[in-house]
Amino acid sequence: MKTQKLIDTAKAMVANNQGLLAMDESLPTCNKRFAKLGIPETAELRRDYREMIVTTPDLNKSISAVILFDETVHQLLKDGSSFIKAITDKGIIPGIKVDAGTIYMAGHPEEKITEGLDKLRNRLKAYAELGLRFAKWRAVITIKGKNIPTTECIEANAIALARYAALCQGVGLVPIIEPEVLMDGNHSLSRCSEVTEQVLHIVFEQLYRHGILLEGMILKPNMVVPGLSCTKQESVNEVADSTVKCLLRVVPAAVPGVAFLSGGQTSELASARLNAMNIRFKNKLPWELSFSFGRAIQQPALGIWLGKEANVPEAQKALYHRAMCNSAARKGEYNDKMDK
Repeated sequence: MKTQKLIDTAKAMVANNQGLLAMDESLPTCNKRFAKLGIPETAELRRDYREMIVTTPDLNKSISAVILFDETVHQLLKDGSSFIKAITDKGIIPGIKVDAGTIYMAGHPEEKITEGLDKLRNRLKAYAELGLRFAKWRAVITIKGKNIPTTECIEANAIALARYAALCQGVGLVPIIEPEVLMDGNHSLSRCSEVTEQVLHIVFEQLYRHGILLEGMILKPNMVVPGLSCTKQESVNEVADSTVKCLLRVVPAAVPGVAFLSGGQTSELASARLNAMNIRFKNKLPWELSFSFGRAIQQPALGIWLGKEANVPEAQKALYHRAMCNSAARKGEYNDKMDK
């Protein structure tokens, strides 16, 4: 294991009030977002869109690392250079989503398990040889009533995350551990906190059992939030307090950074909640509180771009703005006036 390389990369990914940009949407997800806006669902336009993102001027002021999808890794920019080179030349760390998506779990028809471990070692080696420095694996946990999630589902996903992490570190890639408790449903803030704590406790137990170097990984969890259809939606500060309190109970101090997923939150709300955490707790915690947002950074730019080359400059301005808003949130300096 390349211990120091893993530690150095993980630290760099959450340093300097920067964060991660997730542009690793699967083909069905990306096509769905295109279709909603009337953008043709083609490989060429997916390439154009992602080129628009990575060529945004001064993106490295707020973004430390970018998560790519396999299709993008093998595509070229219009000038003939690779996406990996374009990202690396900006001083941004390139990485890759390596899970194969979710399916319903046998014996648990309302819960899902993530696939992709088969032949993963060889895929990771190939990605490392291309110059990628980290990988990401997402597990999905659903809250439904008092009995879901089941312990069996959480444990199965935790074991898969640990096995993936071990394979990553074995070839010198930093693993991003993403156990996402979904926002879908009418569950309360306290129920989300209870489940998130249980999930993270089981995940870190498995990481320990599999010998994962905690200093050489990044945790990408959900924020502790009420379900989207819950009648009571707590304040930004209440969400911030509940999230940090939960993390303090279960996340070891050796982990260098917590990079939250946005999980369907609006761009502004995701920034505001991250900002509140850093106002109230920055420099009081053992790990950095960062971001690993996809839609919360991309969505405004996608709505401007619409697949048209003429819209690229304005779309890039919107992308840069949202990325800078989240960098400000890392410092506790974001406010809603920045979005007006």
